[in-house]
Amino acid sequence: MTAEILAVGSELLTPQRVDTNSLYLTQKLNELGVEVTGKGIVGDDRARLAEAIGEARGRAPLVILSGGLGPTEDDVTRDAAATALGRRLEFHQEALDAMEARFRAFGRPMAAINRRQAYILEGAEMLPNGRGTAPGQWYADPKGVLMLLPGPPHELQAMFEQQCIPRLKNVVPPQHIATRQLRVAGMPESDLDQLIAPIYTRYQNPATTILAAPGDIQVHFRGRGSTEAEARAAVEEVSRQVEAALGDRVYSRNGESLEEVVGRLLQARGATLAVAESCTGGLLAERITSVEGSSRYFAGGWVSYTNRFKIGRLGVKQQTLEAHGAVSPEVAREMAEAARSAAETTLGVSVTGVAGPTPDAGPGAAGPKPAGLVYIAVADAAGCQVQERKFLGERERVRWQASQVALDLIRRKLG
Repeated sequence: MTAEILAVGSELLTPQRVDTNSLYLTQKLNELGVEVTGKGIVGDDRARLAEAIGEARGRAPLVILSGGLGPTEDDVTRDAAATALGRRLEFHQEALDAMEARFRAFGRPMAAINRRQAYILEGAEMLPNGRGTAPGQWYADPKGVLMLLPGPPHELQAMFEQQCIPRLKNVVPPQHIATRQLRVAGMPESDLDQLIAPIYTRYQNPATTILAAPGDIQVHFRGRGSTEAEARAAVEEVSRQVEAALGDRVYSRNGESLEEVVGRLLQARGATLAVAESCTGGLLAERITSVEGSSRYFAGGWVSYTNRFKIGRLGVKQQTLEAHGAVSPEVAREMAEAARSAAETTLGVSVTGVAGPTPDAGPGAAGPKPAGLVYIAVADAAGCQVQERKFLGERERVRWQASQVALDLIRRKLG
């Protein structure tokens, strides 16, 4: 079974408000084996909302509306649903009695406009609201089910779990959904899709989705089956082939972040780490220490932004800086080795580069260095590995990608 969710309210079309109800509803529906195939936000416009409800019911047998059940004129969900269904709104004394009792419990008089909330769609069941004044509604006909739920999350969640899930269990056919998420580092999205598209496009079940972020790609699989084992088997068949094609570029199979994976590997190897950062300005250390328990493997780090600091605190040679510039493989190597030596750790990692947006002039013979040029080094007892990368994008994008490559180099070193 499929479902569509419509969040109602003009405030959700502003940058100040975010629709979180649809995320909650999607999770709960997926747990029941219902696939959410569409989501939308509609402002407080009766005609537009009625049209959206009609279109959603034409596509999915289950449609859920959240919000717009208040007592004011801009709460249009009831009226729009009545228009879309060709049904009247009927006054329910039971709903009014529940509202009046709630107001009495708080020692407040009920305004006359609250009576609007006691109108229920002809043929619909009223859903009691134990946390607010707006009752929900459950309407079913041969086309499917339409649910009207309140907008405040604490009201919606309680109503959905107490009133809607028991009803859905009688409507939804036995179906299960299984998911898997592969996370990939060090590969452009186009290259990844070119490699794995011949695999996943052969299958309709599971559905495969690729989500790309700077330096990180997520490959999501969603399998469906009449049993949990059948859904898992569908996911396993495709994800196994995709993972084999991607090889060691896959760093996580369960949604873990790269810093979590690195932390787990460091602990498993009994290894420790120190960092020396320039252009990332402490971002690498911040990501490492965002993981609980990182004090077991992370000794500390230096944000060495100027040449004077690199020389005085890290011991980078002045002649190296003069000959090659701060943004160079030679300086990256000395920074990583110095961090490892000073902190007495298993690994020393450094990042030096030009975050941008303007190029770095570079001292003396070193010459100018373009924005986006970064060197990352990882040093251990066997030596030091340095990589050159040229990132595109604005300053924060370059910094993030540099930290991502640094973490991935650590992962590969420990792997």
